[in-house]
This record gives sequence, C-alpha cells and structure tokens, in this order.
Amino acid sequence: MPKAQETILEIDLKALSHNFNHLKSKLNANTKFLAVVKAYGYGSDACEIALHLQELGVDYFAVAYVKEGVALRDAGITLPILVLHPQPVNFKTLIERCLEPSLYNAKVLRAFIDAAKDEKQKDYPVHIKFNTGLNRIGFGENDIDNIHTSLINVKSVRIKSIFSHMAASEDLNEKDFTLSQIASFKTICDKISKLFGYLPMQHMCNTSGILNYPEAHFDMVRSGIGLYGFGNSEKESQDLKPIATLKSVISQIHLIKKGETVGYNRAYKSDTFQKTATIPIGHADGIGRQYGNGKGFVTINGKRAPIVGNVCMDMIMVNITDIECQEGDEVIIFGQHPTAEVFSKSANTISYEIITAMSQRIKRVIL
Repeated sequence: MPKAQETILEIDLKALSHNFNHLKSKLNANTKFLAVVKAYGYGSDACEIALHLQELGVDYFAVAYVKEGVALRDAGITLPILVLHPQPVNFKTLIERCLEPSLYNAKVLRAFIDAAKDEKQKDYPVHIKFNTGLNRIGFGENDIDNIHTSLINVKSVRIKSIFSHMAASEDLNEKDFTLSQIASFKTICDKISKLFGYLPMQHMCNTSGILNYPEAHFDMVRSGIGLYGFGNSEKESQDLKPIATLKSVISQIHLIKKGETVGYNRAYKSDTFQKTATIPIGHADGIGRQYGNGKGFVTINGKRAPIVGNVCMDMIMVNITDIECQEGDEVIIFGQHPTAEVFSKSANTISYEIITAMSQRIKRVIL
C-alpha cells in the first residue's frame, strides 16, 4: 500500500472477513448472525461494510436510526434491517424502505400499529425489545399482557423477534447478573409463546455474549464491535483484527527554542530545544482535546511522538525531537499497532468512542 499523502482511514475488508468468520465459528450452524453497522459502521463505512458482509453470508443487519437503514437500502442491501431505536416520525419511511422496527414501549407500539394500518400493511415484521437489566430502553416482563392485548386482534403487524441486551457480558465478575438476565429473558420468551401461540425468533447476545455465553445464543446473535476488530477484553481481542487504520502526514516541522510555547493558550512550554511536527488532523476529525498535552500520541517511523499542547480543530502538534523524520512522512494514529484501543486508553476512554468519532471528512480508502 502506498504511503499516505493526506489524512485517510484505511478499511481492510480482509480483516473484516477474518472477524466475521471467527465469530461465526462460535455458533451452531442454525444460529443466525446479525451484523450491527450503525454509526457509519462504527466510524468506518457502513455501506461498504454491509455490502461485504452481505456477500459473506450474514443473515441480518441492525442500525440505530431509520436514516441509516435508508442509506443501506440505497447502497443495495437487500437483507432484513432491524432499526434499533426508530422514532415514530420516521415510521412511514421505515415501511416504505422495508425496514424492521424495534418496538420498546407502549407509545411506540401503538404508533407503529397505527402507521402500519395507514400504510395498509399485513403481518409487517416487528421486533419487541425487552429490558432485562440494562435499563436503557425496552418493555418489562410485566408489560407482556398489555403487548398481547394490543396485538391480539391486529392484522397489520406480526412479531418477528423478541430480544434483549446484556449489560455486562464482557465482565466475568458480573456472571451472576448476566445469568439472571438470561433467565429473565427465557421466562419472557415462555410467556410470549404461551400467549401468542407461537415463539418468535429470539436474540440476546452481543459480541462478548457470543464469546462468553454460548448457552444464550438462541436463534440469532448480534455483533458490532467484534466485527471491527475489538473485544471488550484482551482475551477477546487477541483473535480479532482491527479493520481500520488512521493515517496522516507531517505537514511542517518546527524548531522550538527553550521557553517557546506550542499551540493555543500556550498550553505547552518547552524546557529545552525541541522539534515538533504539525499533522493535519484535529478535534473536528474525532481526535478530541482530551488527547492533547502529552496524553495522546502518534507513531512516526516506528516511534511514538506525544501530542504537545492543545488539539486544534484541524491540526495536532507532536514532539519529534528524538525521531528521524521529515515533512511528508507518514504518520499512524491507530491501526494494527498501536490499536485504537491502545490510543483511546491514553485519554481514559474506549475503542468505541475513538473509532465512531472519525469525521466523514476523512477520506476512506477500501482495501
């Protein structure tokens, strides 16, 4: 691959294939695989990711919002797409584009029944979300009778799946809590089956659930972060490959005398003669100000160069005093080594945050 000549985000589809195949190998042959491609494919390129996964044989996709699902349809995705947090204002568009809503409370359920009737639908597939301990969105077990009452005489919609979300599947110290979530979900499934006379598809596991709780794979599993190369622990991550590498270049090198300052608010003051390099990436691209003042770093010619001073909107400055380099040289912010997980830890955050923060103005290069 040629060296970067501008700020780019390389997306490695071979790494994506590896991650999918690794996670898929943990499942029984009849367990479906749902790929989560919300937030622009976790900051990469949702359409390219989804098209590749569709070719690989994924069964389902999930996005957060209707707009994301529309973009996938426009790109040529024909598989079912679950919208995890749809807003009633977008239900008409959702139906027009054959997207499938997660319904998570009584108000949203009623609104979708009305929308489906208005659009003259029959047995439109819906997914009922249950809260078993994450306490974010979802019906409770005590809502089942009301769900049944709301749907029993309705012909416009039909429950395609019931699902929940694990709160701490990556933390084996919370195993008892996760097992209690699984038990609660099984109870919900039993009650739904008895009331409705059939059992919709069931799914609960996220990436860590896939790896740590095979007994909860049910009919389908959902993976987001794992597809992009990260687990939620070192053990989980060791068999996965980060798909994204963020690169840039050195725009200019400065010689900084003792006592001179670098950047806004004169946040960095040199206590000796130093060299700095300016790199065209900043907080408008997703490298937040929390990475400034020596916390974050980049890699130039195999050596770490700490960020000095405050992160600017479009630029960062790094200390290259002990690095042999010149203007135009390639800079690695994160990728295989160091990973986004390592980079994010420098500012006490997580890989999810840094990779999903990547601005759309950064050029994507598909490998």
